Amino acid sequence: MSEFWLISAPGDKENLQALERMNTVTSKSNLSHNTKFAIPDFKVGTLDSLVGLSDELGKLDISAESLIKKMAQCVVEVMEDAKGKVHENLLANGVDLTSFVTRFEWDMAKYPAKQPLVVVVDTLAKQLVQIENDLKARTAAYNTLKGNLENLERKSSGNLFTRTLADIVNKDDFVLDSEYLITLLVIVPKPNYSQWQKRYESLSDMVVPRSTKLIAEDDEGGLFTVTMFRRVMNDFKAKAKENKFIVREFFYDEKEIKTEREEMTKLLSEKKQQYGPLLRWLKVNFSEAFIAWIHLKALRVFVESVLRYGLPVNFQAVLLQPHKKATKRLREVLNSVFKHLDEVAAASILDASVDIPGIQLNNQDYFPYVYFHIDLSLLD
Repeated sequence: MSEFWLISAPGDKENLQALERMNTVTSKSNLSHNTKFAIPDFKVGTLDSLVGLSDELGKLDISAESLIKKMAQCVVEVMEDAKGKVHENLLANGVDLTSFVTRFEWDMAKYPAKQPLVVVVDTLAKQLVQIENDLKARTAAYNTLKGNLENLERKSSGNLFTRTLADIVNKDDFVLDSEYLITLLVIVPKPNYSQWQKRYESLSDMVVPRSTKLIAEDDEGGLFTVTMFRRVMNDFKAKAKENKFIVREFFYDEKEIKTEREEMTKLLSEKKQQYGPLLRWLKVNFSEAFIAWIHLKALRVFVESVLRYGLPVNFQAVLLQPHKKATKRLREVLNSVFKHLDEVAAASILDASVDIPGIQLNNQDYFPYVYFHIDLSLLD
C-alpha cells in the first residue's frame, strides 16, 4: 500500500497506553505497520497565529501535493520509451518515497525549528513557489521543442496522400530545369499497379514512354513517377483521376527539402541535448519538493495537535501504513481506542456508517484524534 495515515494523540499516561493498545491490536490483527513520527518542539506563538497557520498549511499541503504529482508526470513524459524506470528517478534524499516517509527526520539545517513557525512555513512556501516557477519555464521550453518535433514526425508518418516526401524523393527521380518536360508523382492503389503500367503512357498525349518508377509504398498503394510535356499536365491529371490514379501536388525544391531534413536533425539534436539536464533537474527538484511536502505534513500535525489538545505541547505522532483491505477495520480500531478524546466525533463517525436518505454527513476527515492522509501513488 502506498497510503499512510499520520495521526497524533495527547502524550499523557492514558493516551500513551491507548497508543500502545492500538499498536498491539493493529499488529496482532495485521491491520497496519506503525512507526513513530518525530516532530521537533517548535515555537508555538499565539493560538490566533496557529489558527491562521492551520489554514495556510492546508492550502500549502494541497499545492505541494499537486506540484509533486505534476513533476512525477513530467518525468514520465520526458522518459518516454523508458517509462519502466520512472520510479528509479522518483526518490527523496536518494531513497524510495516509502522509506523516506517511514524514516522521516526533520531537517534542522534547511528548516531551523528554533525559528518562529511562521518563518518556517514561509521558507517552505517560497521554496515550493520557486520550484513550480522553474518547472513551468523548463517544461514550456521542452514541450515547445517536443511539439515541433512531433509535428514534423507526424508529417513523416502519414499516408502517401498527406505525409512529407522530403525523406522519400531524390533529385534523380525528377526531370529538372527543363522548359518542356515535367515529372509528376502519382499515387496508385495496390490492386491497380498492373492497370497503371498498361495505361499511364496512353492517358494523355506526350507522356514519355517507360518513364514511370515506383519510389515508395504504404499499406494502401504506391508512389510512382511519370514524365510528360508540361502542356499536357492538366489533361493527364484529369484522365488519371478518372482511372483512380491520384496525382500528388509536389514540385521538387532542393533547398526546401534540405531545410526540412536539417530542421528534423536540428530538433532531434536539441531534444537530446535538453533531455539529460531536464531529467536531472526534475530528479533533484522532485526530491526537494517531496521532502518539503512531508515537512508540511509534520507542521500540520504539530499545529493541529496544539490547537486540539492545548498547551503545554505534549502529543505523540504515529505513522500508520494500512495493509491492503484493512482500512475499514483499522478505522474502527482507532475510533474505539481514541473515542474518549472526542465522544461527539466518535459517535458521529458511527452514525455516518448508516446511510440516511437525503442527508450527507461531511465528517469523513474529522476524527477524535488528529489525522492527515499521505498518498504516495503519485502517478495514478
